[in-house]
Amino acid sequence: MNLKVASVLVASVATLVVINGGAAAQTAAISDGVVKIGVLTDMSGQFSHESGEGAVTAIKMAVEDFGGKVLGKPIEVVVADHQNKPDTAFALARKWFDVDHVDMIGNLINSSIALTVSGLAKEKNRIAIINGSGSSRLTGDACTPNSVHYAYDTYALARGTGTALAKEGKKSWYFLTADYAFGHALEADTSAVVKAMGGEVVGATRYPPETFDQSSFLLQAQSSKAQVVALAGSGNVLVNSIKSAQEFGIQHGGQTLAGLLVWITDVKSLGLSVAQGLVLTNAFYWDRDDETRAWSKRFFERMKRPPHMGDAGDYSSTMHYLRAVQAAGTDEAQAVMSKMRELPVNDFFAKNGRIREDGRMVHDMYVYEVKKPSESKGDWDFYKLREVIPGDQAFRPLKDSACPLVKKG
Repeated sequence: MNLKVASVLVASVATLVVINGGAAAQTAAISDGVVKIGVLTDMSGQFSHESGEGAVTAIKMAVEDFGGKVLGKPIEVVVADHQNKPDTAFALARKWFDVDHVDMIGNLINSSIALTVSGLAKEKNRIAIINGSGSSRLTGDACTPNSVHYAYDTYALARGTGTALAKEGKKSWYFLTADYAFGHALEADTSAVVKAMGGEVVGATRYPPETFDQSSFLLQAQSSKAQVVALAGSGNVLVNSIKSAQEFGIQHGGQTLAGLLVWITDVKSLGLSVAQGLVLTNAFYWDRDDETRAWSKRFFERMKRPPHMGDAGDYSSTMHYLRAVQAAGTDEAQAVMSKMRELPVNDFFAKNGRIREDGRMVHDMYVYEVKKPSESKGDWDFYKLREVIPGDQAFRPLKDSACPLVKKG
């Protein structure tokens, strides 16, 4: 064999090694040969209508629409009920990360649980995507390089509803606040908006999240004579509070009732005769445009109700995660997070959405008013648009962020 032939053979072998090595690296890029998504949610408690089966359905729809595989490997979905107990959620998430090799945990309704699990995701270098929970701490002092806050937060809710009512001259506020992370954040963020608009907070009452009879609290709010009685809570307790407020004649007495987080399922439970006139801020409405209607029709066929912003956010964020895995060529958390921040979100949920360094997905928010029964054209036709808040105005500016990941100056 002459030197020239030998050189060609050596080059060919080297090329084969590179090719085969690249193929092996690509195969190894998906840990355990599967991309596993966990849905950690409330399947049976007071927040189940805001998450639960709807969250599971939305995430499974995203996996199906993506094709069931990414980088040639199957995508699996596992589900657990955290029962609104942070300790239970922590134990489930730890097992998922350590034993079951779950790559991403989604939904995470209940802010105390979202804060707990996002911290664990950082420790284990996995990913947490939050749609159900609202505390703005998730992109503030509790931000992590492994978590994304996607659909909404308490700052955006406060910015929308608080500003809308303050513009109407509603300057004195009284808060009925759920005594946990979400309620505290919602009261704090809304109070800041009210004060910035020249208003005042005349009082506040905090109640345990499982308190279903709020009669005594509502009477305190009524006697305060505040122009706005703000309900900084969520779930079945919120629905019961609004019903009781009507029975006590709070609105008939001239006070405005503000539900700071109202889901479309809440309005359905209340009925338009009770809910009419409520001003609320939301990230998604099924009847907003042709794209939202088309996807919502598919969701409705499975759930027999239209989707709300949590459902739509769960679908959109799961698709965005899978696209990032595809683009990164791996399910390694930091590589995927980098692609999630790099790629824009353009779908029925958001246009030109982007994930900032603090984990906040920035997109437009919407202020709606609940229709009167006479204005509704059919079942689930509940909202009329009052205002669109551009994403760069809806969420807390980075210059004001307490997130240690944000570089200042």
